[in-house]
Amino acid sequence: MKPFLAVAVTLLALSSTAQARDLKEIEGSKKLICGTQSASEPYAFQDPATRKFVGYDVDMCQALAKGLGVALEHKPLSTEARIPELKMGRVDVVAGSMAYLPERATQVDYSVQYLQGSIKVLVRRDDKIDSLAKLEGKRICASKGSSSAALATRVLAKSQIVTYQDLATCYLGLQNGKVDGISAGELTLKRFEIESAKSGAAAVLVDEPLFTERIGVVVSKGNTELLDAINKVIARMDKDGELDGIYAKWLGRDSIYKLTRQFKVEPVAQAN
Repeated sequence: MKPFLAVAVTLLALSSTAQARDLKEIEGSKKLICGTQSASEPYAFQDPATRKFVGYDVDMCQALAKGLGVALEHKPLSTEARIPELKMGRVDVVAGSMAYLPERATQVDYSVQYLQGSIKVLVRRDDKIDSLAKLEGKRICASKGSSSAALATRVLAKSQIVTYQDLATCYLGLQNGKVDGISAGELTLKRFEIESAKSGAAAVLVDEPLFTERIGVVVSKGNTELLDAINKVIARMDKDGELDGIYAKWLGRDSIYKLTRQFKVEPVAQAN
C-alpha cells in the first residue's frame, strides 16, 4: 500500500470509531465539553464588549458542568455542525437550542425539556402578509441545518424553502427582495423586527406560529448514564429556582422580551 493511501485509510478508521465520552470519562478528565450555537442571540453569542460567549445556552452549559462537578469547556458551533460534532466525539453534549424532532431523535438522545419557544415567520410589512396561508408560492429562508428549515418544509409545503448559512444572510435577503420571509425562532426574529424599524425597511412577525419547539440537551445515542446525570441536574435546577433565574435573565423580566416561563421540565417527546 502506498504511504499516502495508508495514511488516508488510518484517518478514516479513526474518524469512523470516534465516540462521544461517557460520564466516567468526563468525570475522569474533570471537564465537560458543551456545544452551543455560535451566533444566536439571546441563546449563545459573543458579547460585543468582552468578546466572550454569553447567553441562555451558555449559562446552561455552565450549570451542567457545575452540576456534574467538573469544569466547563464551551465550544461554539454552527447550526448544521451540532449533531456531526457530537457524533465525532468533539463535544460531550449540545445545549444548542435543538428542538425535538422525531428524525433527530433517531440520531441523538434528548434530555428533559429545559426551554421552549415558537418558530415564526418574519415578512416585509409592505407585503401585508398576515397569515401562513398567504405565504403560498413565496420564497422563505431558513438557516441551513436548522429545525426551522425542516419545519418550514413540512408546514409551508406550498412555499419555496431556501437555506442560507446563517440568519443574518436570510435577513439581508429579505431586505433586498431575494426572499419573502424568514423562518426562525421568535426571539431572533423579534430582534430583526426591532432593527428593521430603525432602517426604514420595516419587517413584521406573522402572528400564527409554524410550530412550538420543545428543546432539550442532546447527547450521543445510547449515552444513557450521561443523559440520566444531565436530567438530574436540570430537575434540580428547576426545583431550586436556578432555571427560572436563567430564563428571567435572558428571556423574562430582566430581558428586552419580558416573557413569562410557561414550560415544564418534562420529557420532550411527552411534551409534544
